[in-house]
Amino acid sequence: MLIRKNRFPSISATEITPREVFLNRRKFMQGGLAAAAGLSAMKASALVRPADASVNVTGPEWLERMVVNAKESPFGRGEKAAPYSAATQYNNFYEFGMRKTDPYENASEFKASPWVVTIEGECENTGSFALEDLIRGIDLEERTYRLRCVEAWSMVIPWVGFGLSELIKRCKPLSSAKYVEFVTVERPEEMPGQRSVFSTIDWPYREGLRMDEAMNPLTIMAVGMYGDVLPNQNGAPLRLVVPWKYGFKSIKSVVKLRFRETMPATTWNELAPQEYGFYANVNPEVDHPRWSQASERRLPNSLFSPNRIKTEMFNGYGEQVAHMYKNMDLRKWY
Repeated sequence: MLIRKNRFPSISATEITPREVFLNRRKFMQGGLAAAAGLSAMKASALVRPADASVNVTGPEWLERMVVNAKESPFGRGEKAAPYSAATQYNNFYEFGMRKTDPYENASEFKASPWVVTIEGECENTGSFALEDLIRGIDLEERTYRLRCVEAWSMVIPWVGFGLSELIKRCKPLSSAKYVEFVTVERPEEMPGQRSVFSTIDWPYREGLRMDEAMNPLTIMAVGMYGDVLPNQNGAPLRLVVPWKYGFKSIKSVVKLRFRETMPATTWNELAPQEYGFYANVNPEVDHPRWSQASERRLPNSLFSPNRIKTEMFNGYGEQVAHMYKNMDLRKWY
């Protein structure tokens, strides 16, 4: 199910920075690849990755082929994106460290292939599956979404992925399944943040969605970004993207989905429930206890160009998601 283009929230071109290589990829695919039998041995990602690309891209070739051949979709079609360097060198992934640059600097030893995902809980099809088998036959799409961090910064990112609903249907959840729990990989030997004596997180990282949220057409599992496979520091090879929620809900490097009858305990909600609720919907009317959520820094920005913009309810996706919270007090269920 796709949302019609005229219903997708507009993103002003003045808010974002172009990435020429990404925008030209489709033209290249339509022209050059049609007669590129002689280029079959060349890695597709090398054709679209910019010169400043991270070295932390280790996706298997079968996944690269899927990502390069992803379909264009109405989700953010025609929109530009933040620079690749901003999206890959400024982010939170505490498994690699607490600073914004730590994931980029510390993720080179992480092995994103092979990858196994375990499905368990209230569903018919349980077990451990190679990622290739788990998503075999699913068509990938390019979708450009806003990403709003709970820390009041944001950027616009072109993801490549598929609707989480497609995966859920394959799992055949039982009627008793009301929630989906997600778990991140735990590899302290490859993820220095997990072995840090300063970490207060009880690893592995855990997140969760209500079933209707998980089935919403906006919710995707991403395997790529900017026309290439995900870099390690951005959650390779499989991450959740829920664009109307704060970024910490979009759990990275997922190795387990568990279908549950009850609401799962989630990492940040357990650590600081007064600051991070289970729902974590973007809501400019509900401030974080230590800062306002009324506005955000849209990256890239600078001292002389702060690029501060007003935060929208549900990150601007209210038309697609507000109905799920119609009878809820969003100040209580934050």
